[in-house]
Amino acid sequence: MAVTYLSKAFFDGEQLHQNASVTVENGKVLSLEAQTGAQVIELDGLLVPGFVDVQVNGGGGVLFNTDQSVQGIAEILKAHARFGTTAMLPTLITDDLDVIQKAANGMAEAIAAKTPGIHGIHFEGPHLSKPKKGIHREQFIRPISDAELAQFCRQDLGKVLVTLAPENVPADVIRDLVKQGVKVCLGHSNADVDTTLAAIEAGADGFTHLFNAMSAMTSREPGMVGAALASDSYCGLILDHYHVHAISAKAAIKAKGIERIMLVTDAMAHVGADMDELPFFDTQIRRNGDMLTIPGGTLAGSALDMASAVRNCHRDLGFTLAQSLQMASLTPACYLGLDNKLGKLQPGFNADMVLLDDNQQVKQNWIGGQAQL
Repeated sequence: MAVTYLSKAFFDGEQLHQNASVTVENGKVLSLEAQTGAQVIELDGLLVPGFVDVQVNGGGGVLFNTDQSVQGIAEILKAHARFGTTAMLPTLITDDLDVIQKAANGMAEAIAAKTPGIHGIHFEGPHLSKPKKGIHREQFIRPISDAELAQFCRQDLGKVLVTLAPENVPADVIRDLVKQGVKVCLGHSNADVDTTLAAIEAGADGFTHLFNAMSAMTSREPGMVGAALASDSYCGLILDHYHVHAISAKAAIKAKGIERIMLVTDAMAHVGADMDELPFFDTQIRRNGDMLTIPGGTLAGSALDMASAVRNCHRDLGFTLAQSLQMASLTPACYLGLDNKLGKLQPGFNADMVLLDDNQQVKQNWIGGQAQL
């Protein structure tokens, strides 16, 4: 049965409107008008497209590295859905080959089962730079091999995103990955600008958590940050007040535009869970407020959720609500090539929707027209 939602305010993915009607049927947006015979539901708040997060390590007490089951994947989505995320790529942090294979198998099962909100997988490593490893465990960082390539290039995983360091992965390998449909992001890298630009020329079109764990930009050595800002590539940005200074984040958004900056969480299992410590290989991730670190002080992902990222962008960086929302929905959908069904509330798009109150807190959300809260 068709359902018409009447909302006092409405964001279609690019523009804000007042007093809108959105009719949903069979998991899709049917029209932006009330339909005869449809059930009518009045909403008090701002109706927006669901948030799309391309970097989610965990949530709800589940870390993808330690639980690659369909149930575990669904629990991660469930935890983030409370904060407006309706589409995500569960992200596997650098690990051994056996875990990569288990993650790929679990994702294949989740995709086959049409698990709501799960659109693919992000392999963050293991082909990274040891000097820029962050919390990635050095013993697992290694050159790329046919065994990993076989997993990355599987055709049953939905969208596949791989983060790698271009100084450790030849440009011809990047080119082959892209030809196989893999999205290649550059990150955890100490590459100079020429090596970075060569990777972009080979087809890499994104950067993982801009500024963090990558060679910095200076006047005579642009580094990876400079290449990212100067190129047409997409950049993920963690707006949790810890990873990136507000001025740096604001400068990046102004340089790249909202069409190329994606808000991401880089969230660990802490989001949506009452936990302060998380075992992580041979160490512990500890929570202090909303900051996660390992002993020694290295940042260890985040406890950020997408609704908070939107609020931080809007309130603290001064971007309009429409701009902030677009970076959380349409821009990442475009990057993944899913902008024909995600990131907008238009006829034919998935009925992935979020209802926000005046403080941009999530009141309700829907994935494929099904209420999640």
